[in-house]
Amino acid sequence: MFFALTDEQQAFAATVREFVADRFDLDAVRAVVEDPDGDGHPLTLWKGLADQGALAVLVPEEQDGLGLGLLDAQVIARELGRAVAPGPWTTSVLAAEALRLAGSPEQQAARLPGLAAGETVGTVALRGEAGTWDGRGITVDASGERLSGTASPVDYPAVAGLVVVAATDAQGTPGLYLVEAGAQGLAVRDQHTYDGTARVGAVELSDTPAEALTGGTLAGADAVAALMARGAVLQAADLVGVAREALARTVDYDRDRKQFGVPVGSFQAIKHTMADLHVGVTMAEHAVLFAANALDTDDPGKDVAVAVAKAKAADAAWAATGAMIQFFGGIGFTWEHEAHFFYKRARRRAPLFGSADEHRERLAALTIG
Repeated sequence: MFFALTDEQQAFAATVREFVADRFDLDAVRAVVEDPDGDGHPLTLWKGLADQGALAVLVPEEQDGLGLGLLDAQVIARELGRAVAPGPWTTSVLAAEALRLAGSPEQQAARLPGLAAGETVGTVALRGEAGTWDGRGITVDASGERLSGTASPVDYPAVAGLVVVAATDAQGTPGLYLVEAGAQGLAVRDQHTYDGTARVGAVELSDTPAEALTGGTLAGADAVAALMARGAVLQAADLVGVAREALARTVDYDRDRKQFGVPVGSFQAIKHTMADLHVGVTMAEHAVLFAANALDTDDPGKDVAVAVAKAKAADAAWAATGAMIQFFGGIGFTWEHEAHFFYKRARRRAPLFGSADEHRERLAALTIG
């Protein structure tokens, strides 16, 4: 079976790529990285993404969205990864997905238009510190519509106007809940991250009023699992974007850099390594496409596809960004060079929504039993 992006999807990718390159280049990224006390949420980039429709990609048309699928959303995620762009795009899109999947028509009408327009920033708080990326990792308890517990780490909680929290009720049933910024008993504790293109924190809840997401097409454990799967695919897409750009920059540099009067890239050891990296990144890219399509079409093999995609993307990003530092020579190890932007983003995002090892274990359980 031949599978590829449509002309429209490729044009969408090109539009996002050109916008980010023009409006938020690596100098702008560096300004965010070198301002650790800032919120890491550049409003010029955010407004531009909203104008491009990037925040509305999965929101239904009746709620002022584009009504597209995860295959289209991963196009955006890949381009943002390629640009190592900061900001809460992934978390906000996932918050909208939670509403689309599990929310009632009334809940969707009240909140999805604001998320689609970028007027509201959303985030998701789905597990506790070092917890697994499934129902077993939930550490927030629900008593009616009051939540208590801590979710950590959470991306961009300090700028979020709406937090989607995974919590377990007294019967042990997981579900998704909405918490508004400023709610009683809600506290956000900033956490350090070596990835300067992101801001993370802990969301602490103490008898905090919340609104259960009910009345949607999915509920309970099914809703949590579906949101986790979509998060894994979007993170995988970001990772393959990081990997592809890191590899492209490394190839360009080693094609021009010379030692002993010849291009470094002509040395067999480097040439073979680059070829292996290219194969790995390409396979990961296609695995992400297939997983996104599998979720869009509710393919029976979607769980296997997601596990393969996330594992391959994490491995490819680690390998490509590590090679970038090595093959840029001495300059690749310096703060002044951009290689560490790619490497640190890959290292931090690789475990999100399940590490490569976790997904390989899941793959074994799904296929071997």
